[in-house]
Amino acid sequence: MTRSAANPYSRAITQTDLNVKQGRTHSSPTQVYVRDAMTDTRVSGSWGPEVLDGDAPRPVSRLMPASSPAISELLPAPTSNGRTGILGRREVPTLAHMDVRVSVVIPTLNEEENLPHVFARLPPGVHEVIVVDGHSTDRTVAVAHRLRPDVRIVMQTGRGKGNALAEGFAMCSGDIVVTLDSDGSADAQEIPRFVAALCNGADFVKGSRFAQGGASSDITRVRKLGNRALSALVNALYGTSYTDLCYGYNAFWTRCLPYMRVDCDGFEVETLINVRIAKAGLVVHEVPSYERDRIYGASNLSAMRDGSRVLRTIARERVSAAARRPWRSGSRWPR
Repeated sequence: MTRSAANPYSRAITQTDLNVKQGRTHSSPTQVYVRDAMTDTRVSGSWGPEVLDGDAPRPVSRLMPASSPAISELLPAPTSNGRTGILGRREVPTLAHMDVRVSVVIPTLNEEENLPHVFARLPPGVHEVIVVDGHSTDRTVAVAHRLRPDVRIVMQTGRGKGNALAEGFAMCSGDIVVTLDSDGSADAQEIPRFVAALCNGADFVKGSRFAQGGASSDITRVRKLGNRALSALVNALYGTSYTDLCYGYNAFWTRCLPYMRVDCDGFEVETLINVRIAKAGLVVHEVPSYERDRIYGASNLSAMRDGSRVLRTIARERVSAAARRPWRSGSRWPR
């Protein structure tokens, strides 16, 4: 894998051959380290020529948390020209300059008061905004149309955030998909940071409240401890280095959608996606993100209920992965 010399936002990539054994040995996959010039994050992933081909076992992606400026420096300023915007003291290319089509998927349920704040922070150059509405009883859909006449409204056929994201993904026509909450807690002006990381070689970019430079004014102590424990469990099982397993602010190339196969309904969807991305061996990049308090209304999140669903999802994905591995000769159990 190489980056074009014409791309001013990437630095040199070094490659070292190694053998990887995961069920069976692949021929000389390559370990690649990418240094992101904008977020100063080191990303690594290993793959052979079959990385995006079929169901062959894949090495697990690796990531290292960002070394980032203080939170005050993460708050974006409006762009002043057509090429770059200023993120604290760091210059970040605009979406127009990066020349990619970005689809933003926003699940909603009675968010008419929050949508004006969310839409106002969307950066210029977004290809499409897809609102997946869970049959709101307020004016959410009307407000979305008023704020952005070109918005695409999808009326959800099922229930829950997982189902809403799956239906939104199916409607995307862009090169890149960004998932954004509708309560105003995630800042849409961080989107160029996510897209820049994708353009620098990542397949999937995770926002993290716990990477250096990220934070949250909304998360409770119980949820923070639960998130840390669940992240540690997934990291131990899949060799990843996730710092924030349960955060829903993500971006990825649309070619990653077949690996996600979103088939859950609830808030466990972020964990499901992260685990399946790890199992596929795709290159993951974490960027710091700041989570604010919900602006209006009350959250539907329940730490105990949704935490138990996340734990069941991790267990189910682990069991399904073990069932697909070749059996060891003379052994009763799969490898």
